[in-house]
Amino acid sequence: MKVFIQLLIVMCILSTLQKNIVAENESNEDKLQMRYALYKKTEALTQIPWYYFAAIDQYERNIHKETASKSGLIGITIPSDKWNGRLNPNESNRQHIGIIELFNGFGKDGDGDNYADSTNDEDILHAMAEYLLSYGKTKQDVKIAIWNYYQRELSVQTIMNMAKVYKTFETLELEDNVFPVPIHANYSYRNTWGDPRGFGGRRIHEGTDIFANYGVPVRSTTYGVIEMKGWNRYGGWRIGIRDTRNIYHYYAHLNGFEKNVKVGQVVKPGDIVGYVGASGYGPKGTSGKFPPHLHYGMYRDNGNTEWSFDPYPYLRKWERASRTH
Repeated sequence: MKVFIQLLIVMCILSTLQKNIVAENESNEDKLQMRYALYKKTEALTQIPWYYFAAIDQYERNIHKETASKSGLIGITIPSDKWNGRLNPNESNRQHIGIIELFNGFGKDGDGDNYADSTNDEDILHAMAEYLLSYGKTKQDVKIAIWNYYQRELSVQTIMNMAKVYKTFETLELEDNVFPVPIHANYSYRNTWGDPRGFGGRRIHEGTDIFANYGVPVRSTTYGVIEMKGWNRYGGWRIGIRDTRNIYHYYAHLNGFEKNVKVGQVVKPGDIVGYVGASGYGPKGTSGKFPPHLHYGMYRDNGNTEWSFDPYPYLRKWERASRTH
């Protein structure tokens, strides 16, 4: 009875939102509300927590330039041959559920019209939900299902960490960012991404150096999960945070870490994770080979590879935003 009431409430919310919103004129807030309602409806039907659907959906949105959803709400994009069944000669996006089942396709009917449509939000989510359910409802079951779907460890880790973030904050509205050092601190920086570096062989500089005094707090710029912490011969004491947009934020040359900061910890913009230093360019404990500064790098993952990109425009944007608050 409790599940039925929850489902009824969610369906009413979703119905109201759909009536009041025209897809091309939706605000970002409206879209997030509709997505959340869809996730909660799927949770009520399957008893799989909504944040797993949110994490998979966000991950897919991050790795696809174009998504299958007609409305643009859902990012999960399932290849047509997988959706329809490998041996199905019909390549249409929308097919009767009986045909999909005959060819053992991935597609499901989520809105009760007896058709599985790979561009329909409810059908897409229901198909993914049924796939997860085939493995079970526990966290470990979901993790195994994700591994078998993507066959890539970083994808599994990223999705599970995203789910942890959504679970912690109980919202999809996680777009805020801050500058990595306090605005009132004495600091300076310029665009040094791509500059040549010599230590350890010829290479390019994969970040922006923010020069500041020893001990200036280093802050998480984003919502995310601490993925890496420790020593690196290039970056010294460093910490890595991956956000909900598949971006890895790298903080290096630290003097030390904030107390109790650990791998797997969920963070939000402004959380202190360490302190400016001059560590690195040698064996563990090496320090002082250059002036104290924070090396800040950003790396994007597209589901296959991960690469560095220029963080300077983002730093400027976050700096301006921080000064106005």
